[in-house]
Amino acid sequence: MYFVYVLRSKATGRHYVGFTSDLTQRVGQHNSGITKSTKNRGPWEMVHHEEFHTRPEAMQRERFLKTGQGREELKRILALPGRPAG
Repeated sequence: MYFVYVLRSKATGRHYVGFTSDLTQRVGQHNSGITKSTKNRGPWEMVHHEEFHTRPEAMQRERFLKTGQGREELKRILALPGRPAG
């Protein structure tokens, strides 16, 4: 299994989109400062994740969510009733 995840910085409110095969470990890496792209911008909280059977599927979804159209879709997903604002 592979996951596409969306993190929100508790410090800045900005989002980060990534993919991984081990969600728990990866979020821990972001929060411990191991990940160069998110270092000094945390702490991070997971606000959304999606599960995929193959790595290429997850990579394609991650790339899409980083586009303008994907960011708009993500705003709609995060605004759904019952979800925390982020």
